[in-house]
Amino acid sequence: MTGNKKRIGIMTGGGDCPGLNAVIRAVVKTAINIYGYDVIGFKDGYLGLLYNKFIKLTLNSVSGILDKGGTILGTTNSFDPFNVEVDYDGEKINKDMSDRIVDNLKLHKIDCLIVVGGYNTILTGYKLSQKGINIIAIPKAIENDIPGTDSAFGFITAIDTATEALDKLHSTAESHHRVMILEVMGRRAGWVALEAGIAGGADIILIPEIPYDIKLVARSILERKNMGKNFSIICVSEGCKSKNNHLDIDIDAIIKEDKQVFNGVGAQIASALEKLTNLEVRVTVLGYLQRGGEPSPSDRLLTTRLGVQAVKLIADGEYNKMTGVVNHQTTAVDLADVAGKVKYVPVDGELIKIARNMGVSLGD
Repeated sequence: MTGNKKRIGIMTGGGDCPGLNAVIRAVVKTAINIYGYDVIGFKDGYLGLLYNKFIKLTLNSVSGILDKGGTILGTTNSFDPFNVEVDYDGEKINKDMSDRIVDNLKLHKIDCLIVVGGYNTILTGYKLSQKGINIIAIPKAIENDIPGTDSAFGFITAIDTATEALDKLHSTAESHHRVMILEVMGRRAGWVALEAGIAGGADIILIPEIPYDIKLVARSILERKNMGKNFSIICVSEGCKSKNNHLDIDIDAIIKEDKQVFNGVGAQIASALEKLTNLEVRVTVLGYLQRGGEPSPSDRLLTTRLGVQAVKLIADGEYNKMTGVVNHQTTAVDLADVAGKVKYVPVDGELIKIARNMGVSLGD
């Protein structure tokens, strides 16, 4: 659109997480220092793209933000430009407003739009690519449920946060002879609970991929008590499901209704376990603590690699791709191969086997 000097756009969508500012910084510094491109940042995710809320990003714009949590561009968590609620003759109707985004990008003469986000953000980016917009996606997902990459950024920092929480719960659980439940993020996939649970020495780990039997969970706790272990640590994904469904929260239905509150599973499990074991059970919902704060050094490195790779793809004219890291090497996959797809924990994979080898109960 603009000859040799390209203009690229960037936006951050979905829930915030550590590393968003770091990836913005990597994109801007690479685009300006190496290629001489102009960079336009769109505010508040797809909402800003729809209503043309933007800022020109410069080197000064990204100075000092490498270690800052959140995102200088802002974000929206559940806005879908293909399904916007609008007033029409006094009635609220849902309307596809995506053409306005296409028009705004043409107005700014954007050669390629970089979308930084998770499942919904990447899926919407793919839909925009089908309308003729050049897209590069950068995977951000605390839950690490994006296929095509070994790790999405934000995940490693979330593991650090959850593991630290488990470490602290151990001392109070042992002191008070209690069962402690830590509820972590993981609506669809159980990567956070599994990896933090292993790293933090959890005795029981419950994830969405392996439906649990609450009686088997209780049995594991009582067996530990009979062995002289007067406490137990349980790490649960917010989307974990029971085999008999009496404790299930319908996560898919909640997602479809754009409701973003998923806690409550830990409390329900705690109530059931107290009845079955006659032991005190306490629940800690880690919640948004997993999203906040500075990115870990590992996530800072990952975001920088992904941001640099994204701009290089644009320079090479390779559009409608998602950046990723596979086997420690940066790579790119077609958006069509990852959009709308979820990377689940393989139930027969290495990490599950390691957990079982460590004597961890998975509730089955």
